[in-house]
Formats: sequence, structure tokens, C-alpha cells
Amino acid sequence: MSEATASKLRKELEKVFNEADYPISEPMELIPVLPDGAGTTFEADNVRVGVMDFGSEYADYQDYPYESADALIDDLMTGFHEEGLFD
Repeated sequence: MSEATASKLRKELEKVFNEADYPISEPMELIPVLPDGAGTTFEADNVRVGVMDFGSEYADYQDYPYESADALIDDLMTGFHEEGLFD
């Protein structure tokens, strides 16, 4: 796993999710801040993850409501690591 790639992906998530109004009680509340809506894809180096994957492949790692972007991103990054996104 590349920590540099993980760091780049985290920065991409921060750019978007820091724009949301917290607290967020469910994923649909994030749609307005996504640049391409439900079609948004986050990329870093050779890693790509679509926002729709958040609800399918990484849902078990999320625990709404979220009080901050950092808490949401921490959970997403945990899911990405656990599911081998950076392998």
C-alpha cells in the first residue's frame, strides 16, 4: 500500500466534504457538495473510487450521523484500507 496515495486520496475527499454543512445525518445530504453528484469519482495516482461505492462496498465502515468531515473521512479511509483499495 502506498501511504502517499492514501494521503492524496484523503486530500481529495477533504476538498469536497469540508464544504458540507455538518452535522450530516445520512449520505444523501452530501450530494449537493459532490462536483458530479452521484457520478463523482475520487482519484489519486492509480486508485479510483466512485462515490456510489461508498454506499455499496464501504457502507459497513460508515456510522451516521457525522459531526465533521474528518470523522466521515476517517471512516471512509478505514474502509478503503480494510477492503484493500490501496493494495
